[in-house]
Amino acid sequence: MSDLLTIGASGVAAFNRALTTTGDNIANSQTDGYARRTVQLNQMPGAGDVRFYRRNVRPGGVAMAGVQRSVNEWLNADARASASESGRTASRLNWVSAAERALDDGDAGVGTSATAMFNAADTLANDPTNDSLRQGFLQAVDDVATAFRRTADGLESVASGMGADAAASVSQLNTDLADLDRVNQALSKSLDGSTNRATLLDERDRLLDNISSSLAVTVAFDPRGLATVRMDGTSSDLLLSPTTLATVEVGQAANGALSFAVDGVAVVPMSGKLAGLSEAAAEVAGQRSALDTLAAQFASQLNGAHQSGVDANGDTGGALLALSGGAATLQAVALLPAQVAASSGGKSNGMLIDLASLRGAAGVEAGWSAQVAAHAQAVAAAKSQDSAATTRQQGAAAARAEVSGVDLDHEAAELIRFQQAYQAAASVVQVARDTVQSILDII
Repeated sequence: MSDLLTIGASGVAAFNRALTTTGDNIANSQTDGYARRTVQLNQMPGAGDVRFYRRNVRPGGVAMAGVQRSVNEWLNADARASASESGRTASRLNWVSAAERALDDGDAGVGTSATAMFNAADTLANDPTNDSLRQGFLQAVDDVATAFRRTADGLESVASGMGADAAASVSQLNTDLADLDRVNQALSKSLDGSTNRATLLDERDRLLDNISSSLAVTVAFDPRGLATVRMDGTSSDLLLSPTTLATVEVGQAANGALSFAVDGVAVVPMSGKLAGLSEAAAEVAGQRSALDTLAAQFASQLNGAHQSGVDANGDTGGALLALSGGAATLQAVALLPAQVAASSGGKSNGMLIDLASLRGAAGVEAGWSAQVAAHAQAVAAAKSQDSAATTRQQGAAAARAEVSGVDLDHEAAELIRFQQAYQAAASVVQVARDTVQSILDII
C-alpha cells in the first residue's frame, strides 16, 4: 500500500503547484492574451488494497496531470473573425474620414470659391470698366485654382498616409508570422501539461489575434498545437505551416491604389486592416480622378468663355487658367485688369453675362456638390459598418473572456482553498514523521 508520508508529500507538491498557478492567474488578470490556467489533480492509485478500507478505495495521494488552459477554440475562431471585420471597417472609416476632411467644403473650398468667382463676375458686369472690380475677378479665379490645388494636395497626402500605414501593417504582419513560426517550433519540443507549454499556447493565440486583425485567415492546428495559417478567401494562400513561412508584400500605384501579394503572387484581402486600407485607397483614388476631371472641365469652360470675349485693349481674350496635368497643376494665368475680356456680342459686359451659363447642372459648382455628397454617403456607410462590426467584435471578445478570462473573486477563493489543502497535506507529512519517530523511539 502507499505509505502516509508519500500521500502527504504528493499533496504538498500538488497543492504548491496549484497555489503557484492561481498566483499566476491573479498576476496576469490584465495581461492581453492570457488564458486562465488550472492544475488538473487526479487521485493517485495506491499500490494495493488497504486492510481497513473497502476494496474500491486505494488511497495513494494526489497525481498532477499538468497545467490546463481554459479555452474554447470555437470562441477563439469567432473572436478572430470578428476582429478581422472590425479591423477592416475601422481602417476604412479612418481613411475615408481623412479624405472627407481633404475635400474641404468650407469657405476656402472649391465650391465656395467657385461661387465667389461667379459673384465677382456678376459684380463686374454692373461696372465692366472698373479696374478694381476686374482685379477682384482675377483674384477670385486664382482663389478657385488655389482651392483645387489644395484639395488635390490634401487627397495626395491621404493617399501617401495610407501607403505608409499599409507598409507598416504589412511589416508588422510579417513579423507576427515569423514570431508564430518560432512559437510553432518551440511548441513541437514543449512538454505536455507544463507551464512553458501553456505560455507558448498563449503567445500562439495572441499572435493569431494580431494576424487576424490585419488579414482574415483560417487556422488549423495539428495534434501538437502547431498552427497552419491561410488567407481567408477564394485563393486560400498559405501564409504559415510547420514547414513553410510566406512573406506578404504591398505596392502602391501612382493614383494611390494599393495591391498585395504573397511571395510575389497577387492576392486580394477579404477582411482585416489590409482590406480596409485597400477599399479606402480605391475610394480616394476615385475622388482624385473625379477632382482632376472637374478641374479640367472647369478650366475648359472658363477659358472657352473668356476667349470668346474682347478685353479693354480690343484684343481677343486669352486663357484664364492653365492646366498641365491633374487638379494639382491648375494655375491662374497672370493677367492685367485691362486684359479681362469682359465684352462680347457688342455688349461691354457680354462675356460676364455669358458666364452665368456655366453655373448649371454641368457646371463646377454642381459637380463639386455631387462629389462631396457622394463621398459623404460613403463616410456615412463606413460609420454604420464600423459600428456594427465593433459591436460584434466586443460581443465575441466578451464571450471568449467568459471562458478564458480571470475572475479575481474566484481566484481568491481558490487561493484560500489550496492554502488550506496545502496545510492539510503538510499536517499529514508531520503526522507521518511523528509516527515514524515514535516507532523509532520504542525500538
